[in-house]
Amino acid sequence: MTAIGKPVSRIDGPLKVRGAATYAFEQQVTNPAHLFPLLSTIAAGRIAQIDAEQALAAPGVLAVITHENALKLNATGDPQLDVLQTDEVSWYGQFIGAVLADTPENARYAAGLVQVHYEPRTHDAEMRADRQDVVKPYHAALFGEMPGELQNGMPADSSFGDVDAALEAAAIRIDHTYSTPINHHNPLEPHAAVVEWADDEHVTVYMGSQGVSMNQQIIAALFGLEPPNVRVVSPHTGGGFGSKIRPHSYATLAVMASKISGRSVKFALTRQQMFSVIGYRTPTSSRIQLGATADGKLTAIAHDVVEGSSNAYMYAEQIGVCTRLMYAAPNRRTTHRLLMLDMPVPTIMRAPGESQGMFALESAIDEMAEACGMDPVESRILNEPDLHPESGLPFSSRKLKECLVEGARRFDWANRSRRCEGAWLYGSGVASATYPAPRFPGNAARITKVDGRYCVQIAAVDIGTGTWTALSQIAADALGVDMSLVDLEIGDSALPVGSTAGFSSGLNSWGTAVMEAAKLFKDGKETGTQVLGGNPKAEQYEMNTFGAHFVEVRVNSETGEVRVPRMLGVFDAGKVINPKTARSQLVGGMTQGLSQALHEATVVDSRYGQFVNRDFAGYHIAANADVGSVEAYWVDSSDEHTNEMGSKGIGEIGIVGVTAAIANAVYHATGVRVRDLPITLDKILQQD
Repeated sequence: MTAIGKPVSRIDGPLKVRGAATYAFEQQVTNPAHLFPLLSTIAAGRIAQIDAEQALAAPGVLAVITHENALKLNATGDPQLDVLQTDEVSWYGQFIGAVLADTPENARYAAGLVQVHYEPRTHDAEMRADRQDVVKPYHAALFGEMPGELQNGMPADSSFGDVDAALEAAAIRIDHTYSTPINHHNPLEPHAAVVEWADDEHVTVYMGSQGVSMNQQIIAALFGLEPPNVRVVSPHTGGGFGSKIRPHSYATLAVMASKISGRSVKFALTRQQMFSVIGYRTPTSSRIQLGATADGKLTAIAHDVVEGSSNAYMYAEQIGVCTRLMYAAPNRRTTHRLLMLDMPVPTIMRAPGESQGMFALESAIDEMAEACGMDPVESRILNEPDLHPESGLPFSSRKLKECLVEGARRFDWANRSRRCEGAWLYGSGVASATYPAPRFPGNAARITKVDGRYCVQIAAVDIGTGTWTALSQIAADALGVDMSLVDLEIGDSALPVGSTAGFSSGLNSWGTAVMEAAKLFKDGKETGTQVLGGNPKAEQYEMNTFGAHFVEVRVNSETGEVRVPRMLGVFDAGKVINPKTARSQLVGGMTQGLSQALHEATVVDSRYGQFVNRDFAGYHIAANADVGSVEAYWVDSSDEHTNEMGSKGIGEIGIVGVTAAIANAVYHATGVRVRDLPITLDKILQQD
């Protein structure tokens, strides 16, 4: 019996199309109170006074919670978690209190009656790459919980050879700066928490989560509870894109309010509130310098990054790390510097680092190919490395060349040409893609057999990616039984521990735990207690997913309007567990990349430190009419080093490189090079 590799339809599909899948805010609890938060209206300073008298007298109000009567938490130093512990205000839109009432309407009305007086201080919310007050990141790994300099644990800087001398000696040089704005996650399901305390030591939290085990540990530590006494439940999560990895302040506030009031509490963020309290993609500026011989061989690569962070808590994304592995060159440098601003704390968002860094790198590579008079596909293939250019380690698998060649064939790249049809200018572009393929530690699975059926339990989650289905396929093959006999249980911290759904690690990590548990089960041994470590081969191989994007655009020469009628991606994703869910993930990532390229940008009013367009009226995302043909393929591959299944993560590779491919296509069509996302009509027309 072989379930892996079959395009099995989603197990949870019927529930979702019938509206029967229960999401966080839909969970039923006894006699719930409803919470509405109070948000700061200054970017920096302190609260001088809060007058809640009118709110407390309003109909249905149960309590007004502020720093003056909040529970004292075991502080983490992260203000995103340490809610209402001081009178300090660190950003505009920070939680400074909450109203509890018998209905959501009464809570919201009463919140408007609370009067807050501040002692503001001068704030700084201006992101400019030419500022001199940048700092090198430190102790920023894994949201500041590990000592590494960048979020992924890597050093902020790398240097090999003599870049400046190589650039000076190069026959052809490129030196440009590329920038990306703030993006917000905006998953379909707003962040919500429903909380019910059984007694003073036991609490259940229903929330949309990308990691129920991690959230259990964080909430338990904050409230001084034993982790098994905190149950986090998330059977279905309506998207996250990184914003639901950690519980953030909304979950802390809901748990606190429930404890203070002695009632269960329901709390859902509004779309506008989400913009200031659940993180965002950090803005970046990347200066790329390339040097090459006359025939296009790279001799020097430099990628110097300035990115926005927060004075409230340091966050440092790995923007330039992709440049360390993509192309061969003997002289190379990457640096990361932060602008510490009075802004909310950024966080990971689908393909954190790579999505911004590869826009810069792949745009510059395209510019170098043109300067050398080379085809952009041939230029990339010419500079493919045999080993990782900096670590010297072999890649566990790297079929990027095959992706480029197959993509060019399917796209008919050899016959591409710039053409004009009326006012519309047509062009095409290409870009490569990469994303890590990690396997996280901290996973265990329990398998039991009852009445001929196999119950497989692990605290994995499904954030819309297809975990319910793909993990059942892995379990069926590991046990050697038909998939119809497998009953999977996930999304509950009471199950054996599971790592988070992030960094495209989910199936690599959970699937490995399930396969190991199946071996023990078939040998008659106990399962569910053996917590696995990470991938021991990670020290021997560089493990990444790769891909190549090809796009066609048309640009209106009179209005500057950009349309993308065709997108095509080919990926090296290892063994594909489920082609149907895999294609869905890849197409979704490519579509989100189109949205990032043409539409998405959060605007900051630096006078007040606030996000201006904090709703869907002002924050534009791609709609159906913006998306044409989207094709996703993969080359035949199986990576024997990433895991026993041979798979590599696909949740994020689809978005990486799309922005550059579109920018390169716009240049091919119009002769206008846009180096500042998003690619809006004003940027095309003002250069015309």
